[in-house]
Amino acid sequence: MKYGVAMFPTDYAIPADALARELEARGFESLWLPEHTHIPTSRRSPWPGGADLPRDYWHTLDPFVALGAAAAVTKTLMLGTGICLVIERDPIILAKEVASLDFISGGRVLFGIGGGWNAEEMEDHGTPFGERWKILRERISAMKAIWTQEEAEYHGKYVNFDKLWSFPKPVQKPYPPILMGGSGPHARQRAAEFDGHWMPIIGRDPLDEAIADLRQRAEKAGRDPGAVSVSLFGVRPDEGKLAAWRDMGVARVAFFVPSALAGTVLPLLDQYAAVARKVG
Repeated sequence: MKYGVAMFPTDYAIPADALARELEARGFESLWLPEHTHIPTSRRSPWPGGADLPRDYWHTLDPFVALGAAAAVTKTLMLGTGICLVIERDPIILAKEVASLDFISGGRVLFGIGGGWNAEEMEDHGTPFGERWKILRERISAMKAIWTQEEAEYHGKYVNFDKLWSFPKPVQKPYPPILMGGSGPHARQRAAEFDGHWMPIIGRDPLDEAIADLRQRAEKAGRDPGAVSVSLFGVRPDEGKLAAWRDMGVARVAFFVPSALAGTVLPLLDQYAAVARKVG
């Protein structure tokens, strides 16, 4: 089982490049950065995490810019979006961003995606909340075409373009792993269809049953059920639970650190690294 760390890369936290160096030095596998392009001040959409939305959500740097900085100062650290809001991004531009990051990093991108919860935020980008999943499916399909075809074209309801050239292509073939965020059977179905990789927030699904369900869905989708992977997001440094997840076959876990300066973050990294070494 591999270990990563997630943080909102804000304008008041340890810089992403400095965090990346510290993670690589401690043997972590990956860095995960979420995104919100903005937060509408209306605050109509309730935050799933509680009543008061933390200010981190509207102070977050663009994840691809921050991960590019992290790529420049590391050699082995995997660079993850946790998650990228595909429904708020143009798919031709996003395909270019992902491929460019994979290219400059030498093939170190983990492309975590999700649908998002803030209806008014995505509506500012032209995405109706009720259609977000249909839009996400088409955009991912179109991006796969761009990544894998010399002259890509796509014709759908929400994405439509004739043959185009777009380079660089990703270093990872056929493209970086696509990890589907979210909980519940619908998220697992999308994971089975998109790439066979699922990234739920821990605590929202009975994990052993969910993994079995994911493998069944992957097999029905024509994938090797033994090749699916599960990455758990937002875990705590509980040795017993980590060991149990390791024994279940979980591929990786990601600890979360606050958007704070080095004096707060680095001791947590030391704690998490020690637990990771002990569990193995």
